[in-house]
Amino acid sequence: MIKHLLRIPVYCLGILLAICVVIVLFAVSDYPEVKLGWSLSHQDMLRAKNILREGSKNRPDEISTLELSKEDLNLAANYLLNRYSKSAVEISLKPNKLKFIVTATLPENRLGKYLNVTLRLGNVDGQELPTVTKFKAGKLLLPSGMAAHLLDYGIRHSALNNYFLLATRQIKSVKITPEKIAVTYFSDMQTLVQARQLFSPGADNTAFNAYQRKLAEIVGQHDPQWRLSLADLLKPLFALAYQRSNLHNAIEENKLAILALNDYVNKQTTGRFFASNTVKMPYYAVFMYKRDDLSQHFIGSAALTASMNGQISKVVGEEKELSDADGGSGFSFVDLAADKAGIRFGELATSSPENARKLQKAISEIKDYRDLMPDPTDLPEHMNTAEFKNRYQSTSSPAYQRLSQLIDGRIAAIPLYKPN
Repeated sequence: MIKHLLRIPVYCLGILLAICVVIVLFAVSDYPEVKLGWSLSHQDMLRAKNILREGSKNRPDEISTLELSKEDLNLAANYLLNRYSKSAVEISLKPNKLKFIVTATLPENRLGKYLNVTLRLGNVDGQELPTVTKFKAGKLLLPSGMAAHLLDYGIRHSALNNYFLLATRQIKSVKITPEKIAVTYFSDMQTLVQARQLFSPGADNTAFNAYQRKLAEIVGQHDPQWRLSLADLLKPLFALAYQRSNLHNAIEENKLAILALNDYVNKQTTGRFFASNTVKMPYYAVFMYKRDDLSQHFIGSAALTASMNGQISKVVGEEKELSDADGGSGFSFVDLAADKAGIRFGELATSSPENARKLQKAISEIKDYRDLMPDPTDLPEHMNTAEFKNRYQSTSSPAYQRLSQLIDGRIAAIPLYKPN
């Protein structure tokens, strides 16, 4: 009996493999079903990036709705596909139906040049979330239930799984009309943190390792009898970024420099600290204004802004301080000032290729951390929840906003952050 039971998973695996082979044989063709050669202008790429970032502009722990037109969907989807391969997708909308036709260019093989897949999603029986209603691989039409299971299995056992979970876990409903789709979702703080970690470069990234090695060189020469300044790390890293960059890659190089530095400065919170076995170095606390927490806040916010956007960084910073007020170290406008300065730094580092290049040169010539952030030590801090509410009520009160604007003004007065 046991012997026969053990054969069941083997049979199931064999059937699954057979189905996959059949799908590949029928889906591969010498002719693309979607016209390839999708050409994106600079404006198209900016628009696509804005579409993909749109859902991250809302406050966490709130239910929000994102509306996308058919044109938005096609632009964003083709932008993503063409980042990784010569592929194209055609998306069409009908009442309660969303249809994808995807053509991907394959490596050289004997079966065919292109992989053609048609997928249709729909809100069945009034369900809030769409399910697979049609799956066609080339000429082969699969039952929707089988197709849904195969897609789910394929995603969960591939590198796409983390991205899929991050994108879909918070979705509450999807409404589809011929003009647009409306996605209602709930974004929480945990998702924002996971997104930040997920989109950070891995240890096998060659360019990322270049910044790791530079940090190791700097730290290896540091005298432990002295405080290690954030400026002492930023200057050589951005000098390296300037050497490695042109207008086409300056933004990406800045991101790598910031993320590598964040990995080092915030090693306790990121849990990374250069996972690569090729980079070894001692760890020293990194200071601004004789405090290591300010460097952590500054570069952490810069990293989050560079990899996502400043609105999220602002919310994360405020939520962190409110959390500290409730049983932690207390609400601190000092820490908040470091968050705000880091956000401005991250924005400037990634706002445009021209700004990215200017910042690289400017940072490589700074004198110390005062060129990055104004002195915040006169600001209120260590306020518990009761004291914060007594003095400022909430983050939307006039008293809070006045102090927040004072901090913004001080940061704007630093030459590095002035428009010219």
